[in-house]
Amino acid sequence: MKKFWKLFTAVFVMQLFAVSAMAQEVSNFYEKNQILNYSDGEKAPGIVAQPQGFDPNFHIYLAFGQSNMEGNARIEAQDRQGINTRFLMMSAVDMPNIGREKGKWYAAVPPLCREWTGLTPCDYFGRALVEQLPENIKVGVINVAVGGASIDLYDEDKTDEYIPKQADWFRNFCKDYDNQPLRRLMACAKEAQKVGVIKGILLHQGCTDNNQQDWPERVKVVYERMLKELNLNAEDCPLLVGELATQEDGGCCYHHNAIIDKINETIPTAYPVSALGCACRPDRLHFTAEGYRTLGRRYADVMMSILNKGKFQTCENIVPCQEYPKIDPDGRVQFVLRAPEAKHVAADICSKVYPMTNDGKGNWSVTTAPIPAGNHYYRLIVDGVQITDPAVKTVYGCGKMFSCIDVDVDIRENKSLMELMHGATMTPEEMALYSAREGVARGQVRECRYWSSVEGRERRCFVYTPASYEKSKKKYPVMYLQHGMAENETGWSNQGKMQYILDNLIADGKAKEMIVVMDNGNCDYGFGSKKGENMMQFGESFRDVLIKDIIPFIDGTFRTKADRLNRAMSGLSWGGKQTLDITTSNLDKFAYIGTFSGAIFGVDINNYNGGVFADGKKFNDQVKYFFMGCGTEENFGTDKMTDTLKENGVNVTFYQSQGTAHEWTTWRRCLAEFVQHIF
Repeated sequence: MKKFWKLFTAVFVMQLFAVSAMAQEVSNFYEKNQILNYSDGEKAPGIVAQPQGFDPNFHIYLAFGQSNMEGNARIEAQDRQGINTRFLMMSAVDMPNIGREKGKWYAAVPPLCREWTGLTPCDYFGRALVEQLPENIKVGVINVAVGGASIDLYDEDKTDEYIPKQADWFRNFCKDYDNQPLRRLMACAKEAQKVGVIKGILLHQGCTDNNQQDWPERVKVVYERMLKELNLNAEDCPLLVGELATQEDGGCCYHHNAIIDKINETIPTAYPVSALGCACRPDRLHFTAEGYRTLGRRYADVMMSILNKGKFQTCENIVPCQEYPKIDPDGRVQFVLRAPEAKHVAADICSKVYPMTNDGKGNWSVTTAPIPAGNHYYRLIVDGVQITDPAVKTVYGCGKMFSCIDVDVDIRENKSLMELMHGATMTPEEMALYSAREGVARGQVRECRYWSSVEGRERRCFVYTPASYEKSKKKYPVMYLQHGMAENETGWSNQGKMQYILDNLIADGKAKEMIVVMDNGNCDYGFGSKKGENMMQFGESFRDVLIKDIIPFIDGTFRTKADRLNRAMSGLSWGGKQTLDITTSNLDKFAYIGTFSGAIFGVDINNYNGGVFADGKKFNDQVKYFFMGCGTEENFGTDKMTDTLKENGVNVTFYQSQGTAHEWTTWRRCLAEFVQHIF
């Protein structure tokens, strides 16, 4: 028993010391270390036009607590820069020194609580939210917090009794809220409901109530009173509760985190937010500026996971037993990587780098902005090193092994996203074309190896045979399908989904049954990668390999119709150039030609390949179908070249993929168009 009382007394003294130290630190902070000192008459940062009328896309968050929610770190230059105009704050108090008025909205330039407060989790909570939410959604925060406050300050049944017992500096803070901080927050919230929707409540408090086991019940009283007064449902307005500085980071009130982490046992719609890894100041109570930034982003990540619950679906090329990446109906992608020892992690996709947030346990995550429909390469960046995502199957592209993801979304009803995507959309029918359909017979893509007499070595190609091939004895026409620069023979079946395109079009009666051969065009690296190689040499060696090795191998191995009227060639990008070069110099072997974003520049139509285009009638008699396609966002000159060809009397079909650039969606669409007109 004596041991018990000694232990109890020691814990109590430590807790009392921590609270006393916190109170002294808060007092010193506010009395001696003013963070900002605006000159008299200086205009408030971020003055904006006040919202007019109710907007369901204006998402508002209420924040309350004690000194860490107030903001207790110096605001740095970076914290005043790059603030999205969609992120606003309502001032809950008058701030005469910086020209802010109570009840009015401003751009969320710190400080967000009172004019002498510092950086708060709200700052980077809002920033992170607007980065992840659709462009049509604004985010507003209202922050009412008092340093050193117990949760009892916000219980209006206890407020009047609680405040008079506190120190002078504490009572002075409360005067800014007319000694009723919750009442002030509710008044501001009701005004905010006239112009937007309250989506959640942020709480950071507990140092003063460190390790008090009844704390969750006291929080519940305050939370439920807020919901009732604002006519909100708990399911629609979750409570996000941030941890205190952790033991691992030197925090002195870390015992309370065990209570916070179980808050949902008392409040089912409450969610803890980890503070592990959020650096704290030497006082062991408050976070550094970087700590607040990290904690704020984590609040946002938790909120996004709540908002997105049930919306995200695991991507199709996931490896077994993995859950992420996930994609939502608007094209946002969630990436997750476990990297406990990493310092900085990001996702690089669609020419944008998204910093990922550590949940404090080594799990890094981020949700991107909406990404256009189609196939996209991406990398994860860990401490400056680009890596493939270990959760997905890799593909070869851009001369390297890459992670890739297919974003198949139909956003035609979302005008804001349509504007963002510049018209790059897919219909459900198109999405179905690129995937397996129930009831559709499957063709086969097989790996074949053959000896090249031209190169004196073994080579590999992939061959698609239609579903009927195995059970029939008939012969089939053949299309040779080429990849582009820095890709290889796996590209069309992995990224291009050609087997699904052919299966589905054949099943629908829109394309003839055919064999498709995908070989390496000897351009599977970037142009100029080989020392001394010039443009004319890049991929040129493939011509002899195709004519002397590949075609004889295919005709000798598969049941083919081995004549020019049953042979086609097509290719994307540099493969499109190879296609045009090879077919037009071998018209005795090919009757169908297709280029998809063909890298065909500076061509003299009248003198190209011995003047093959000079006599339009002669060319048309030999070539049964000539196709040239590209994306509307490309600038490859395909449209001008087809115009010139037509002026020479050449029959050429020009096709444009709407809203797409030099990408797989363009080439998938071109392939689907081309194969419907051959054989």
